[in-house]
Amino acid sequence: MNPSKTALQIPAGPAVRVLRQRAIQAAAVVLLVSTACFAIVQSLPGDIAFRIAAGRYGYDHVTAASADAVRAELGLDRPAWQQLLDWLANLLTLDLGTSLVTGAGIAGELGLYLSSSVQLAAAALALALAAGVTVGVLAAARPGGVLDRMTTLWVSAARALPPFLLGLVLILFFSVHLGVLPAAGHGQASNIVLPAATLAVGLSGLFARVTRDTVVQIRQSEYVRFAATKGLGGRLVFLRHILRNTGVTLIAYIGVQLLILIEGVVVVESLFAWPGLGHALVHAIFWRDIPMIQATALALALLVVVLNTVVDLGSLALDPRPRSREAVL
Repeated sequence: MNPSKTALQIPAGPAVRVLRQRAIQAAAVVLLVSTACFAIVQSLPGDIAFRIAAGRYGYDHVTAASADAVRAELGLDRPAWQQLLDWLANLLTLDLGTSLVTGAGIAGELGLYLSSSVQLAAAALALALAAGVTVGVLAAARPGGVLDRMTTLWVSAARALPPFLLGLVLILFFSVHLGVLPAAGHGQASNIVLPAATLAVGLSGLFARVTRDTVVQIRQSEYVRFAATKGLGGRLVFLRHILRNTGVTLIAYIGVQLLILIEGVVVVESLFAWPGLGHALVHAIFWRDIPMIQATALALALLVVVLNTVVDLGSLALDPRPRSREAVL
């Protein structure tokens, strides 16, 4: 990438093209995820009506008559294809229906779950970027040095630890032994620290490695050497040429890692009892609450689409080359 002194601006043409492609992708995601969730739940063994009745009245009070009453009330005795078409038709009017277990409107509950998941994902991403970029830049200052070798070990250790195991380790250390942070809960600022740190550790190692390699490569480029020969100070060269070009690579890499972040959210929310989409999805699967399963899975899938759109627009703002190619064409 050639150095550029222009301010960060998103070109209108490529931005519209990105938004149009992502809108089409979102529509396909809605259809595929809804159908897949419905088919998977229908293929599971056991009586759906019995599970839903157990969720409403408790296992000790469930009888065949109560399960039949739930089946008739919710229309579960209708053909599966009719139930799926009803869901898709209601979705066109943005009607997500009601929970089969609680009877509450899904749209209202989904808003609370979505805000909690976005809050957790944003905190984890901010922590991972702050730690990973800082360590990566410091490691790139002396390739092969002590910090560089320690970064390599950190990356390997962070990737080897699955999120649920890392979360348990953090709970044992900070909650059980030190007693400084809560192990679960929601509503206080301290509740988000451990789940966000669990997600951030794995991502930060990868961000550090990508940042380190990119900074080393850019520092050896001809335009950076030329900038130095012009008499620009090291700080100005870093801010104007190295940091911005590193951001182009890093922001594209963030888009690749979003799937890992969303997968981690499902596991970590269940571990820390964080009331997000992952936590709601697990409970909905257990109680066979089909509308809630479809809604939460749909929200997670659309969250990936939205975050990828933000990454694409960020790449357009950082990298001027698409603007140049459009001008040539």
